This record gives sequence, structure tokens and C-alpha cells, in this order.
Amino acid sequence: MCFHVGIPFSPYCSVRSIYITIPTIGLFFTGVPGSMAVTWTTFNKTESKVEYGLLGGRLFEMSAKGGTTLFVDSGEEKRELYIHRVTLTGLKPAATYVYHCGSDEGWSDVFLFTALNDSTSFSPRFALYGDLGNENPQSLARLQKETQLGMYDVILHIGDFAYDMDEDNARIGDEFMRQIQSIAAYVPYMTCPGNHEATYNFSNYRNRFSMPGQTESLWYSWNLGSAHIISISTEVYFYLEFGLDLLFKQYEWLTKDLEEANKPENRAVRPWIITMGHRPMYCSDDDQDDCTKFDSYVSPGLEDLFYRYGVDLELWAHEHTYERLWPVYGDKVYNGSKDQPYVNPKAPVHIITGSAGCRERTDRFNPNPKDWSAFRSTDYGYTRMQLVNATHLYLEQVSDDQYGKVIDSIWVIRSLFYHSI
Repeated sequence: MCFHVGIPFSPYCSVRSIYITIPTIGLFFTGVPGSMAVTWTTFNKTESKVEYGLLGGRLFEMSAKGGTTLFVDSGEEKRELYIHRVTLTGLKPAATYVYHCGSDEGWSDVFLFTALNDSTSFSPRFALYGDLGNENPQSLARLQKETQLGMYDVILHIGDFAYDMDEDNARIGDEFMRQIQSIAAYVPYMTCPGNHEATYNFSNYRNRFSMPGQTESLWYSWNLGSAHIISISTEVYFYLEFGLDLLFKQYEWLTKDLEEANKPENRAVRPWIITMGHRPMYCSDDDQDDCTKFDSYVSPGLEDLFYRYGVDLELWAHEHTYERLWPVYGDKVYNGSKDQPYVNPKAPVHIITGSAGCRERTDRFNPNPKDWSAFRSTDYGYTRMQLVNATHLYLEQVSDDQYGKVIDSIWVIRSLFYHSI
């Protein structure tokens, strides 16, 4: 979104033009009920302000101020960007708000969002995907439309943004944020880092996104409805040059987080534990990636921990395909029963959804998958999830190649833990 000095508005203006300000807006849930973080980027330092009000009420009757952080890209030009963050508090659960952001030097367009319901009986709807690029973002138009139709409460972007945000001295990052604005300005856009964010020690990712916690969005957890949702960085296992300590810090944090989530009083209220991380433990793609190997880097570090603490669903991307697995642990299938594999499954259920669309195109599958592979598709697309209640969770895969057709769906049903700690 561009505000020019003395010339008409152009939605695809060059960043070399002269601006007052250029917001690229994103909403992020802070993890605290009744709050929402609004983040945007400008090329010059201005005040950080959000004006907002209830839909149908007096426009912009409330306002909130925040802070600005200077982000200097590490490319040759050392471009300077100002990241603005404002947290809105005291929001009424499930109420819809109209807002804009900026300052007296320039304001964004007007957007709206619905504050997340903080009830444990809330039945949130998600769109989830990874590997969405600036070039060939095949699923983007459908996701934009469905978001604005009100089909989703939250977006989960499971790593790999823009391909890559650092390119052209971070101009690709600017353009990508403009591309997803028609999603991220309407619903919370929750993220985790992928391998395509690694340049300059994940600096574009750490600066552009504002997730809960104090780890620069690398790992965090939050609660919604009857679920405890955990986001991790699988990249700590692959980019040791950025600090071996990150691997141990995340593991220590993750263990404590899972222990807390499994306290009887907490698991009774939020029985579902869902994780998301970029690189899968398992996959049947024909590309020799880490997840195709029994001794992958990710599995030894996480699989026993997730199994021990009763993680129900593990969401992954990285592979440019969609793959649904039978409940699996230690490379073996642990179905709930022969006829109802996802009813009280005896191990976590894995979903790989990395085919949203990018310049690397989709991947190929190994023609001889292992027994744990239940369904596979190389269509471009994304996944929908609804946390229906404390016992029922629904997942379906949308094919963008087939004009939005649902090509796969399952119900995960649990009335008891698949094992005790």
C-alpha cells in the first residue's frame, strides 16, 4: 500500500519512489485474551498509532500508540525499514473492529478484524500452509478471497515466505508483505521460521513478524479454544552456525511448555496439543530431504518428547506437496483401530502442507512410500482445520489446481489420551 507525494495512488509502485509512508499491515495474536498486535512497516520514522472502533459504532473512537524499531537489512544497500508495533487491549471477545494505522503523516486504508473468542468452547477455523512465494503464489488469490469472506479465524503459515524476503536488498520481503496484507490485515497471521528465512541469521523473519513470547518469533505457544498450540523452529537443528545454544534453549523451553500443558487441570481444559514446525519428521517425497531418512535431524530431537507428552497433531511444510500420515511413532503405524485409525489414535497424526505455491514448484513423490503414508497429492493447495470441540478435530485439503475442490478430509476423534506420561 503506497502513499505518494503529489501523484496518484498506485498499488504496485516501486519502492524507489518518494513516499510519506508505506504500510504493510499484519495482525498477530499476542497470546493474551482480549488483545491483538498490529504491525506495519514504513521507510521513514513516524509515530506508531492505531485508531479503531467497533463495527457499526463511532469510527475510530479509540486509539492506541506503540513503538518503532529500526531494521537495517544486511544486504549491500543496508536499506532502513521502520517496524511499527501497536498492541490493542481490552478487546471484546468475538467483536468486530474497524481500524487503520499510521500517523498524521499518512494513514493506511481501513480494515477490520474480529477479536478472538477466549472461551474454551470456541470452535476456531484455520487455514494452514507453508512455502508461499512472491513468485507463483498459486493459492494466494483463493486464500485472500476466503479470508475476506470470513471463513477463517486464524492463519498458520508454517515457514518459508516470499522466496526470499532478503532478496533484492529485502524488496522481495516488502512486496511479499504487501501480497499477504489482504489476508494478514483481517485475521491473525501466526508463523514459524523455515529454511528460506535463514539469510543474515533469520533477520527479515525476526523483524517482520511479532509472535507471542520473547524469542523473536522463533518459538512460542498460545491457547485457543480447546487447544494448546506450539510453534517451533526446526531450523535450530540445521543452522548451528547461528548458535548451538538455540537448540538447547528451545528444547528446554519446549519440555517445560509441554509439562505445563499436561498438568491435569490444564489438559482437562485444553485437551488438544497441536505443534507446527517447518521441516517434517517423516515424508515420502523423492528428493532425499531430511524427512526421507530414518535418522533425520528432526526426529531424534523431538519425536520422543512429542510422544511422551501426548501431542495429538503435528503440522509441517517444507515439502512442496500434501501428505497425510497414519498415526506414527518410531517409524511404525499406531492407528486407533483398523476401521477407525483416527479415533483415539495411539500416536501423533502428521500433516505436511507445503504446496501453497512458490517458484520451486511442487515436488515428486517416491513411488514406494512406507506404511505410514495415508494420502498424497502434488496439487497446489492448502489445508483447512476446524477445532470443533474437545473431542473432535476436522482437517481437509483444498486443491487449487482443481478450483478449490476438497481432495482429502479426516476427523481426528479423541476421548482419551493415547498413553500416559
